Order: sequence, then C-alpha cells, then structure tokens
Amino acid sequence: MKHFTKILAAAGVALSGAMTVALPAHAETTLTVHYPMPGFFKDVMDTISKKFMEENPDIKIQFANPSPTYEEGIQTIMRQAGTAEMPDLTFIALNRLRMASERNIPVDMGPMIAKDKASMAEQGFSDTILKLAQVDGKQVGLAFATSNPIMYYNADLVKAAGGNPDQPPKTWDEVIALGAKIKALGNGVDSIDFRWQGDDWMFSALLFGAGGTMLSEDESKVTFNGPEGQKAMNIIDRMVKEAGMPVFTKAAGEQAFVAGKVGFTFQTTGALRNTIKNVGGKFDLRTAEIPLLDPVNGKLPTGGNAVVILTHDAAKQEAAWKFAKFAAGPYGASVVVPGTGYVPNNELAAKSPEYLGNFYKENPLFQAGLKQMPRMIPWYAFPGSNGVRVTQTIVDNTARVVEQSATPKEALDDAAKEVKRLLPRS
Repeated sequence: MKHFTKILAAAGVALSGAMTVALPAHAETTLTVHYPMPGFFKDVMDTISKKFMEENPDIKIQFANPSPTYEEGIQTIMRQAGTAEMPDLTFIALNRLRMASERNIPVDMGPMIAKDKASMAEQGFSDTILKLAQVDGKQVGLAFATSNPIMYYNADLVKAAGGNPDQPPKTWDEVIALGAKIKALGNGVDSIDFRWQGDDWMFSALLFGAGGTMLSEDESKVTFNGPEGQKAMNIIDRMVKEAGMPVFTKAAGEQAFVAGKVGFTFQTTGALRNTIKNVGGKFDLRTAEIPLLDPVNGKLPTGGNAVVILTHDAAKQEAAWKFAKFAAGPYGASVVVPGTGYVPNNELAAKSPEYLGNFYKENPLFQAGLKQMPRMIPWYAFPGSNGVRVTQTIVDNTARVVEQSATPKEALDDAAKEVKRLLPRS
C-alpha cells in the first residue's frame, strides 16, 4: 500500500511538472499600434517596440499599416474610430489632437498620470512637457516626437557664392540675397527649398516668427491675413522673385538638396538623420537656426506627434499605458532624437549622460533645433471637424504664391475667406 502511495505521489509530481510546462508562464496581451510617416519613424518604432517587449514579455506589439503623412494618419483614425479596425494606440500630430479630442476618440490619460504621479516626474515628464498633449485641460496623449523648423545649408555652395559657411544668414533678407547668388552659379543649381507643401507648419513658422496668430484669442476671427501674415507670405513671394526658388514638390526638393543642387532648405529637424544619411560625403552639410521676422517676440511652431491610447478594454488599456510611458519616456527619446533629429520631449533624456547628455556635444548638426526650444509654442489646432480642409486651404493658397498666380495679399485674403467659412459657427 505504501508502495502504491509512493507511485501515486510520484505521478502527481510528474503530472504537476508536465502541467507547469504545458501552461504558458503568463497571459500575453497583444497591442496593435498605428503610426504615421514611416520614412521618419519605422526604424525608431521597431527599436522601441523590441526593447519594450524584452522588458515586458507579457505584452506583444504589432503594427498596423503606417500612414504616409500626419494628415492621412488622423483621417484613418477618424474613419476607424469605434470599429474593429481601430488600433489600440496611435501617434497623432500635435495639431490634430484637438480634432480627435472633440470627437472623444482618445482615452483621457489624466487618471493614469495621477496614479503614477511620482514615477512620472522621476521619468522626466514635467508639467511643461505634459501640456504639449493636452486639449482643454484633458490629457489626450503624451508628446512623443517634437520638432521645430531649422535651416539646412550646403556649405560648399555658400562658399562658392561668396558667403561664409561659418556665419550663416541670420535674417530672411540675408537668406534671399545669398540664395540669389547661389542661383547665379548656374550648372542646374537652385537657391532655396522652403518646405511649404503638405500642411500649414512652415507657413506657421514664418507667421509665428513675425509674432502673428492664426485666429483671434476667442477664435471668432481669422487673423493670419493681418500684417504679420502679410510679412510671412511676402517672404515666400520674395524667395521666388528675388532668389529664383523653384516650384518643388516635397520629394523633388529633398532629392535636389541631398544631390548638392540646392543652397538652402528650410524644414523640420525631424528630417535631419535621413538628410545626413542621404547626403553622405557629397558636400559639407551644415544646420543653423531659422531666421525670425521678429527676433524679439518671434516664436516657432512645435511639430511632431503624441502617443494616444484608443482602446477601452481594461486589460489592454493597462498594457497600452505601459507602452505609452515607455515610448514617450527617456528610453524612447534617446532613440527618437538620434534616429530622426527631433528635439527631446523628455527632460531626463535631455540631461542624463545615460541617454542624450553627451549626444549634442558629439553631434553639432543637431544643436540648431535644441537651441530653438525656448521659442517653441504649440502648433495651432483649428477648432471643429474641418481642420484638415482648413490646412489644405492654406497650403493651396501658399502654392498660388509660389507659382506666382496670386499676390501674397490675394492668396491670404482668399484663404482667410474660405477658412472663416470652414470654422464652426458661433
């Protein structure tokens, strides 16, 4: 009998061991993540998700098809909201958070932050950083990648045109004058590529740089066609008339600059890593701060995006919060900045030697965007559901100035009239 009991006990241990092996060590939560602009973010997202899954083996990250642009990204999310296709998290342009929030699409992160308040502060999430992704006091996301517009220039062409590459232009007058000299070099060389296509961000850089605003403080009147807007659009007009800026598409402008055929390009810091890679050793690439029409009061729009939680499933929401904090935290920032050119959106990452503390000393091309951080203000988010159409109206009318089919005043007044029609009625 004792022998039989021992056999049963041994069998029980063996069965218990077999059951332990057969069952998974943990239940796995799968999160579907959507993001825009894979040209900038694919490698970054792959690196961050891999590290996150190593540290959180019970959570699996799978990516939905990325959207080519911020605008297409928000339209995809608006279409998918409330359907089975909607991802668990997405990354939304900072100027489109308002549009998503007005439709109650994002999950409010406020209660999650309140619960983790102490650890959030330790991880570099200051109140200033948190406010970048707030709409009317609601925390709709965490800023993930933040950028400002900078000047890229071909030091070889600047030198050939009689300029000093060590002292780049500090005013738009100087940019236009030197651009004209670069254009005069001939041999298929162009002066300037100003990245106005796609959205209103670069027009905002000129407008805010002149001290202007898109709408009045109470959002009842369009103001971008006022004196500051006129100064801004006049700069674009002068780039064409005086410096011979061509009508580039976004892709053509990028290709021409990295080929060494354009003197200056003005666009996001976020393109810096790709630009460095694509230029290679073809010419001496430099960067500098973008000129401001009002050097004292001028500001710059904060480009970039925020990570947003969409899922309302309790288990997935807990996992999504972990991923959002990780992506927007110091490790995520330490991948985003050198992997793209965006400026750090996390104070711990910016200051700690473990993350980016020594990066800027060793990589001077990245310093222009960092120096401009005190000038950064929110990328303006238009009220109502027509935000994408409003932006396109500004782009279309900027195109008329670049193509010289309208004067700056005509283009701005026409844009203002159409934008007023598209805004919510008070």
